Order: sequence, then structure tokens, then C-alpha cells
Amino acid sequence: MQKGYIRTNLLNVAYGAQRVLRDVSVEIPSRRITAIIGPSGCGKSTLLKVFNRLIDLNDDARVSGEVFLDGASIYDHSVDVYGLRRKMGLLAQKPTVLPMSIYDNIAYGLKLHNSLNKDELESKVEHYLKASSLWNEVKDRLHGSAIKLSIGQQQRLCLARGLAIEPEIILCDEPTSALDPYSAERIEKKLLELKENYTIVIVTHNIQQAIRLADHAVFLYQGKMVESGSAQDIFKEPKEILIGAYIRGEFLDEIWLDKEARIGKKVEEGEGI
Repeated sequence: MQKGYIRTNLLNVAYGAQRVLRDVSVEIPSRRITAIIGPSGCGKSTLLKVFNRLIDLNDDARVSGEVFLDGASIYDHSVDVYGLRRKMGLLAQKPTVLPMSIYDNIAYGLKLHNSLNKDELESKVEHYLKASSLWNEVKDRLHGSAIKLSIGQQQRLCLARGLAIEPEIILCDEPTSALDPYSAERIEKKLLELKENYTIVIVTHNIQQAIRLADHAVFLYQGKMVESGSAQDIFKEPKEILIGAYIRGEFLDEIWLDKEARIGKKVEEGEGI
């Protein structure tokens, strides 16, 4: 088994009385791009937070079910949560650069987790800026403020900072929604390159982006996993009419209610689901 393989089994998440994820069982294949799609409020970002256990920071969050990384439960009492999070770089919707230089945005984490001399540190900073396709644009102003970078450059700096912790997995939560089309394309191309060495999970509302990037797809609706599998199959020949309607931009509630009613009738008649 390659590293970076995630699996959930009957995962449930609630914030207080609000149930957000319901019996979600999915597989996230290693060294592929998996797109998690579905309308707003369906639980996509919550699923990401479960993977790296940032969900733990919500005092009212309750999690049940199983989540495995490389076959081991991430909720086992022996798990080092900080070590788990180091395995999962996070690229958020809006870039959040540290209020320091471009160089120090990368060097800070490297110095925190490694014993490096000056030459080694400089080499590492250059490596990760090149890995995020930012080096050529900033190599002459490394000690200038990161805040002065364009928002697209800031997002690539955040990607470089995430790669510097040497993760196995890159979690992306709407990583291009705040970017102009050119900057978004730069991020997309970089993700396609990075999948050779990383498992990438991207939450996106942009169905065309999901079609361009994904090898694997998970469709959520109202907290439930409707369908998952090969992105090509799901986008071209989905088993569920709900997904086809979503891709076409149609209203989904009536389709969903009809599906739930049919399932309920089968259960009442003893046919199962």
C-alpha cells in the first residue's frame, strides 16, 4: 500500500444538535487527485477537517465511525495528532501568509522541525519555492514582505510552506476560489504535477475544475455520500441522477426527496436499501 491512503467507515459528524455528516464511507486513493464535490453545506469542508483532525478544535463537534490513514485508525489513543497533521498540508480558501519575509515564511517551519545550517536552510527554501512555481518571481526579493505579494503568489507561497513540512497528503479547501483565472490555472497545473508524489484531496464548488483535475471523485449531498469512484465514470456516466443534475446546474431538492421517499418505502416493505 502506498502512503497517503485514507478510508472512512460509517463516519458521522455533528456540531451540537446539527448532524453534518451521516454514515459516510469513502476511500481516498494514494497519489491521485480526489475531488469532493456537492452544494454548499453538504459537509465537504467538515470531511477535510476530520482527515487532519482539525475537527478536534471545535468544542461542540462529535465524531463517530472510523477513519484510517494507511490502514491505521487516526482516532486510536496512541496517535500523535500533531504528527498526523504534519502528514497533511492544508491549502485553504484564502491564503494566510505569515507577517514576515517571503524567505522566513518557508524557513520558520523548517527551523522549527529540523536542525539545519544556513546553507542547508537556504537550499531548502529555494527547493520549496521552486516546487510551488514561485522561485523565479521572488528570488530577488526573498527578504521582502510576503504580504506585498499578489494574492495568487501568496497562495503559492502557502503551498510552498505546506510542502516544506514534507507531508504525504495535500488537503485543498476551495484553493482557487479567491484567485483570478490565470492564478487559478497556475495552482491547478502545480497540483497536477504534485500528484506524482502526494495524495491530493480538493474540495471545490467549481465542477469544471473537478473535471479537469480529478482522478477520483466523491459526491456529497446533505451530509451523505451519494456516489464515489472514478472521476471519469462519475462525471460522464454517473449512477445517480442527482449527480447529473448537479453537473447541469439543476435544483436538487426534489430529486433528493424523491430518492429518500423511495428508500423509505423499500425499508417499510422489508426490501432493504
